[in-house]
Amino acid sequence: MLRPAARVHIESLGIGPPLVLLHGFALHGGLFTPIVDALAQRHRVHVVDLPGHGRSAPTETYDLSTLAATIDDALDGDEPLTLLGWSLGGQVAMQWASTRPRRIRQLILVATTPSFVVRDGWPHAMTAATLARFGDELRTAYRLTLLRFLTLQVQGSDEGRRTLAQLRAHVFERGEPARDALSATLALMLRADLRPLLSHIATPALVIGGARDALVPLTATRALADALPAATHQTIEGAAHAPFLSHRREFVDSVQAFIDG
Repeated sequence: MLRPAARVHIESLGIGPPLVLLHGFALHGGLFTPIVDALAQRHRVHVVDLPGHGRSAPTETYDLSTLAATIDDALDGDEPLTLLGWSLGGQVAMQWASTRPRRIRQLILVATTPSFVVRDGWPHAMTAATLARFGDELRTAYRLTLLRFLTLQVQGSDEGRRTLAQLRAHVFERGEPARDALSATLALMLRADLRPLLSHIATPALVIGGARDALVPLTATRALADALPAATHQTIEGAAHAPFLSHRREFVDSVQAFIDG
């Protein structure tokens, strides 16, 4: 029997300073499983399912401010947080840091961008039509599209191939996002443009880009790091859009070094 989705589903593991993991579009927090144990050795890791994804209930409004506030309300305590946001999760993290700067201690922004689509003055992105087509493919053939996407992210890496085998067993265990949630989240990604906020986000940040990322190219992550007042950029050679899957050890080492530093 299926249980009703929690308002915000959060799985917590480990002891130490809080580290919140925010996943990407159409997925769920379980995608971080390959790195959670390593991070939990030194942190209290909170793995979040974004609203409408995984085991989290949908929200009435899909915008970055609402997503950030909903997750913030779901986390107990007022201890400053380190946010690790991947792809769409990175946009949620930036919005959160902009809205509540005292709440956010550090940002780790992975394969993310202030705008997922091309705009005036922002050529480092896909066209709106390309992003919309990806959303259509997910709605019509979610499992096939997602498996193809994950395979592309780890292609060419021995560590990535091992990780993919693990993911295939677990990636669908939380079901599929509701079609309405997928459509609303895609619409959010098509309209979101965080560039006006970037110069006001003084939170120390590490921006990680994959050298082979076709969805968020390296020019985008470098431009993002340049626009943030307190950011450094790291390139993971050979990685595509999910470096925490294809290059786990290098990724975790980079994250730990940044947090400690």
